[in-house]
Amino acid sequence: MKIAIYGATGNIGPRLVAEALRRGHEVTGIGRTERAVADGATFVTGNAADPAFVERIAGSHDVVVSALNTNETFLDSIHDLIAHAGTTRLIVVGGAGSLLTSSGTRLVDLPNFPQAWKAGALLQTQALDLLRAAGPDVDWTYLSPAPEISAGERTGKYLTALDEPAGEHISYEDYAVAVLDEIETPEHRRQRFTVAN
Repeated sequence: MKIAIYGATGNIGPRLVAEALRRGHEVTGIGRTERAVADGATFVTGNAADPAFVERIAGSHDVVVSALNTNETFLDSIHDLIAHAGTTRLIVVGGAGSLLTSSGTRLVDLPNFPQAWKAGALLQTQALDLLRAAGPDVDWTYLSPAPEISAGERTGKYLTALDEPAGEHISYEDYAVAVLDEIETPEHRRQRFTVAN
């Protein structure tokens, strides 16, 4: 499968590249500035907020993955991916802030939600809203991590849930496993799900 990964040089992007290569996929890593990616992957300089670029990448890949940072252009980029990826499958690396407690409160709205993460969490929540509002021709999946995500071991094992956390923590490595599992065996089309160790 040909997989394009926006944000290939961030925290999760390199793990996605490595996991996809490990499974024998053809990988294009995309970033705004020239950077090295894992041996076996191709790096392309580009911007998800450029509609012509998004169309070109989507047209030459089977799956497009957004692992973009939640910065000032994040929502514009998600909007352009939705609008210009056509029928190519779109997987969005999401945030945990939009996950719900058992009483239906978003995690980002809880008083103990870390202030340092709040702005990014709210942007990710808006991205999920954009995806949910997309037309039926947009083939998307939004994967929220557990509330805590960090570097760790690749166990290849994880729990899944839909809108409530499946657990408290996930490693970047197992999050990447979950993304590639969903790419290879789709079970959450036009849906958000979440994973935890």
